Formats: sequence, C-alpha cells, structure tokens
Amino acid sequence: MNLRAGLQATPLLPYIASGNMTRDEHILYWLQESDKDCSVMTSLLDNGHFTWALFVGHLVLEKLLKAIYVQNIDKEVPRIHHLLKIARDAGLEMTVDQENFLLEVTTYNIKGRYPDYKKQFARKAGLDFTLQRVAQIKEMRRWLKNKLQR
Repeated sequence: MNLRAGLQATPLLPYIASGNMTRDEHILYWLQESDKDCSVMTSLLDNGHFTWALFVGHLVLEKLLKAIYVQNIDKEVPRIHHLLKIARDAGLEMTVDQENFLLEVTTYNIKGRYPDYKKQFARKAGLDFTLQRVAQIKEMRRWLKNKLQR
C-alpha cells in the first residue's frame, strides 16, 4: 500500500517525503506550522468560533510534539493524532497534570471534527471554557518550545 500516493496535494509533502530535508529543516517545518496554527487558533477564538479554536489548538500542540519527536527520535514522525502517545514516544518527561491535559486536548480533535460530537462539545465550549483552555494550550506550547531549544 502506497501511503504517500494521497499526499501529493500539499506542495511541501513531496519534499518532506523525499527525504531531502535535514533533521533541523524538519524541526523548523513543524515549528513554523505550529506557529501558523497558533495564530489561526487565536483568530478563531477572537471571532467566536470556540470549537474550531480548540480543534486547531490540538494541531498547535501536535505539530510541536512532532518537532520534538524529530529532534529526539527520527525524522519520520508517527502519523497519529494522540498527543500523549506522541509525547511519550518522543521521550518527553511530563507531570501527571501535563499528561492529563494532553489527553483532554486530544479529544478536541474528535469533538471538533464530527457533527454529532461537535454539537455536544459546543454546549460545553463556551467563552470562559475556551479562554481557559486556549491559555493552557499556549502555556503548554511555551513549555514544549523550551524543549526544542535545548
């Protein structure tokens, strides 16, 4: 099965998949993608799109975790979205609270994606809830970025 066949729509993916990027270029790629998603998350929050802001918040952390995975393990990142699994596979040592937060944010990937979950999640993800979680995502983002600067 050729997993790369369906990836040609994104211009950077053939370059990444070809193996032409160095480890540092891979890390920079994931870092820049995370930074872009962080701006999108903030914009969505500012415009009242709370479930989408949290969904994109998941992407912010996922891409940073993949940068750390590249730094610590291998250029070939796992093609999964489970934040705690990526973090553990990358060799990150975290507190129980950090692990629980990654588990919670992982659920935003599902709850923000599928309509039946999204309606239920939208009732929970009001302004206060979303402001608090976005602040926590940004705090976790800072912590993860510090792990990249070592």
